[in-house]
Amino acid sequence: MFGAIGGFITFIIIAVIILFVLSTCIRVVPQAQALVVERLGAYLGTYSVGIHFLVPFIDRVAKKVNLKEQVEDFPPQPVITKDNVTMQIDTVVYFQITDPKLYTYGVVGPITAIENLTATTLRNIIGDLELDETLTSRDIINTKMRAILDEATDPWGIKVNRVEVKNIIPPRDIQEAMEKQMRAERERRESILRAEGEKRSNILTAEGEKEAMVLRANAKKEAMIAEAEGQARAMERIYEAQARGIEMIKNANPTKEYLSLKSLETYEKMADGKATKIVVPSEMQNMASFLTSAREILVDDAAKDALEEVIKPKKG
Repeated sequence: MFGAIGGFITFIIIAVIILFVLSTCIRVVPQAQALVVERLGAYLGTYSVGIHFLVPFIDRVAKKVNLKEQVEDFPPQPVITKDNVTMQIDTVVYFQITDPKLYTYGVVGPITAIENLTATTLRNIIGDLELDETLTSRDIINTKMRAILDEATDPWGIKVNRVEVKNIIPPRDIQEAMEKQMRAERERRESILRAEGEKRSNILTAEGEKEAMVLRANAKKEAMIAEAEGQARAMERIYEAQARGIEMIKNANPTKEYLSLKSLETYEKMADGKATKIVVPSEMQNMASFLTSAREILVDDAAKDALEEVIKPKKG
């Protein structure tokens, strides 16, 4: 009985050992990963996606490599510009492993190597630029660094896709000077915008006044035209009435005495006005001479009668 139990335990132990060996020998590689396999310490191959078998105790996985694009945010690095200004610049590197074998055997500590290479490359590039160029040339810096890093990391099986300058931190005194400059620039732009606004407002006001004057002039002109047309129509009606009156008098065959009387009435009205000269027709002048002679005759007769009344008492 003890022999049967011992045999069963032995079987279980052997089964566990076999399962353990199989679990270490069978490897399933997921998507976007690769396994670098060694046999007896030498490079055997790179296993990609799928199921793979390893020889127990002979083959081993030297490195598990991630083939996805990776991002490394490196801490700020002190750099000196061409005009001797020290500033802090931190960068972000986007890279991807293209050759797992070179990545495994090319360099010790690939990430550390990339960080050091980024720092030295950044110092070389910034050393050729002045402060103002550094602050305004991010794209140029990024392009140069990507090209240099990509070429330098090719032997390591790494492809650098992008390099971004994250922050450029100048010294405190330069920051204060930049803030003052920016404040002055904003105030200048504000003054320009205010002046342009006032100029535009004055132009609009002048145009409005001009249009108002034109409208008032047009209104006045139309009013004067309407008034003149009204006066013309009124005078036309007066003349028409006078013409009808003259026509009626003509049709009535008036006597000469009536016409003379109407003339006297007309001149009487003219004399009441402010005219200083009155032109009298010849017929009216003859009538005036006749009236003057008649008046003189009457005056002489009255004088003679008075003289006779005085003389008569003396003769008596």
